[in-house]
Amino acid sequence: MSTDYAYDEEGHLWPFFVFTLTSIVTVPLTYSLIKSSRNDPAAALKRIQTDYKHDQSSVVDTLRKSEKRKDGAKPWLIALVLAGWAVMGYMLYLIKTTEAPVQNIWNPYDILGISDSATEKAIKKQYKKLALKFHPDKAVPDAAKNETIEDLNRRYVEISKAYQALTDEDVRNNYIQFGNPDGKQGFSINIALPKAIVSDGNGKYIILIYFALFGVLLPYLVGSWWYGTLRRSKEGVLMESANRLFKEYQDNIDEGGVVAALSNGKEFEDLFKGDKADAGLSKIESKVMASDELSPKEKKKLEDVESGPRRKALALLWAYIARIELGDAALEKAKFQVAPIAHALNKSFNAIALAYMNTAPLLASYFASQRLIQAIPPKASPLYQLPHFNSTIVQAVEGDSRVHTTVQAFMDQPDAKRRSLVVGKGLLTDAQYKESIAYAKQLPYLRVAKAFFKVTGEKFIIPSSLVTLVVKGRFVPPGSEKVPDVAPIDLEDIDPAEDDLDAILGRKKTKKLVGKDEKGKPIYEEANAESEDVYPPLASSPYFARDHSPRWHVFLTDSKQGRVAVPPFTFVSFDRPIYEADGKTPTFAMQTLKAQFQAPPQAGHYTFVMHVVCDSYVGFDTKMEVTLVVEDASRATEMKAEEEISDPEEDSIAGIMSAAKGGATKQRVVKDEEDSDEESGTDDDEDDDTSDTNTDTEPEN
Repeated sequence: MSTDYAYDEEGHLWPFFVFTLTSIVTVPLTYSLIKSSRNDPAAALKRIQTDYKHDQSSVVDTLRKSEKRKDGAKPWLIALVLAGWAVMGYMLYLIKTTEAPVQNIWNPYDILGISDSATEKAIKKQYKKLALKFHPDKAVPDAAKNETIEDLNRRYVEISKAYQALTDEDVRNNYIQFGNPDGKQGFSINIALPKAIVSDGNGKYIILIYFALFGVLLPYLVGSWWYGTLRRSKEGVLMESANRLFKEYQDNIDEGGVVAALSNGKEFEDLFKGDKADAGLSKIESKVMASDELSPKEKKKLEDVESGPRRKALALLWAYIARIELGDAALEKAKFQVAPIAHALNKSFNAIALAYMNTAPLLASYFASQRLIQAIPPKASPLYQLPHFNSTIVQAVEGDSRVHTTVQAFMDQPDAKRRSLVVGKGLLTDAQYKESIAYAKQLPYLRVAKAFFKVTGEKFIIPSSLVTLVVKGRFVPPGSEKVPDVAPIDLEDIDPAEDDLDAILGRKKTKKLVGKDEKGKPIYEEANAESEDVYPPLASSPYFARDHSPRWHVFLTDSKQGRVAVPPFTFVSFDRPIYEADGKTPTFAMQTLKAQFQAPPQAGHYTFVMHVVCDSYVGFDTKMEVTLVVEDASRATEMKAEEEISDPEEDSIAGIMSAAKGGATKQRVVKDEEDSDEESGTDDDEDDDTSDTNTDTEPEN
């Protein structure tokens, strides 16, 4: 028995080999490209509609485009994926069009030209006939068929073997057992490569290619991926930066302290390598120290930092937040570069603050995010978010007041009053005023209308149950006119059906409540199963050199202890449209935000402070008290049983006695037989608002 190596000379096998190898690389790369393109669904949304441009808008736009290219798919990676799919397509074409070689199975009946049912007599007769024809001594090659004497000899040998396989017992046993009259044969190994590739001295190149792919490239890619996961935290910042931020954490830190802490990130060392750390630093510091936009506290933080990359990073951060003109193209570019880096580092600081569960540092982190995105100094007026508003305009609005005016408060004033404050010589022109007002009327301010607690499917909250915090609110941009009143029906939250597991688990949208019938039963319409989540416009941030999707964080705190009671739930999308098709007109649709957590283990009244914080706009936050009422399990059962006992009818003996004592009775209802047969007690099906904890911030009509 021997082993033969069969090379793919016909090109039948090697397309399968190449297709498999290419797909191993191409398919994962394609998946990574698709996933990276969907990381931020709101990235395709438009910004607030405005033509406002500041003096450095071109620099910001250039940096935004650069960041998009950096964060997006690399051109060489796209080319590699396209090439991979092209190769795979060509291999599929070859697989489909290349005919596979047919491997003939040795069959003595076919060789003799007889049927499988031929008798021994017929076999002998056919053998003698063919033997006389192809015997070497008698056979004559046919030149017309390109026959040779060797072909005829092989044919005669095959005929003899076929006859023996059908008549000789030993030979027949070999044929039956091994499929060949000569007994067990050697086997062949098919190599899915043409022989020319691995022969004639080419084998060493094949070995070299295999070594480069599987011995060098594959370990390098796996090692790079593994090292990259260890090198960065789950927030995407360097682990060394996270360690430094951990050391900067303080329980009483404010947003200015957070910004100063962020300057210690290692990412800034990579940005300001070598001589870049000192280049232009003195110029930046002199302008920062001379600025009236920063408080002495912020300036003191800069003086306390040692020279080096961190000092330059903090100086540039203060220059960015205070909108200080540096008068140098390179420094201006660096000023806008540091803000996105600091914002990314702030995610890590936020995680650290959340680990400590202290309220002040967590809020400081969110407020620092707002200031970085809007380029507003700590404790400065929220009015700086409006186009063309500078310190002079803000001073004209706020006067000597120690309390800053929010954008909402400014826009709530009559138009004539606003104009008298900000339009005039040395202030805004009429065109600038109109542009600012139009801008403000598009900002997504989430006005909370109601917040309450409930347990799905239950009327009472018992210890350790799964509680849902329901927050109802509408997007009411500052200065909105003709805002409709809140309909009481919009403030209710209908439980999904008991058998609707997808709705209970939040895998699909719940039904929309549209009203109640004359019997008080809720009427609702099915949510569109194909409807998509609604995303607000990208954060309007003329100075922030990166696109950012606004996020709303909802969490509960204990004001007495200064601790976070329920960690933040983050919302980036909503269930109802925010703007009409024009992208500017608000819909005032009631939005529903839900956060689930476990109730306290003991019964009682728990008062929390609910925070709804937007990470992108200053002064758009909500802070309100909510009370969670947890009933003892046995008491809740008793209360439920009492509610199920109906009042006696007024003309019954029990009703007469109850009325005499001043108790409640109900009128007797006479029903038709059909009605009585068809109707059953459905009063208990009506969904109640399961909250003694409701807190309304918008008036109901």
